[in-house]
Amino acid sequence: QVQLVESGGGLVQPGASLRLSCAASGSIFSMTAMGWYRQAPGKERELVATINGFDSTNYADSVKGRFTISRDSAKNTVFLQMNSLKPEDTAVYYCNYKGLTGHGWRDVWGQGTLVTVSS
Repeated sequence: QVQLVESGGGLVQPGASLRLSCAASGSIFSMTAMGWYRQAPGKERELVATINGFDSTNYADSVKGRFTISRDSAKNTVFLQMNSLKPEDTAVYYCNYKGLTGHGWRDVWGQGTLVTVSS
């Protein structure tokens, strides 16, 4: 089993910054990619940013230039630095792991952390 524990969400004003963290633990053999997705009220879950085992990154157009994804491979942890936050960034942010585990290839989700951007 692989477990994902997210932290760092909260309530901030527009223009502020937040840093989300996601620590993966358990029988991790080889990561294909980790990333962040978000789901706003009444909307479908959408990709925010991903990073793969070669540190290649991918971002949604709506966050390019404002958000940065990075990872600490030794600690199986991925980070999302969010700057210049906007009210439309308000959502539950979910961490995702895709890769080989002790139980085969898995696509694992965290429990989510709420980010609220409001004045």
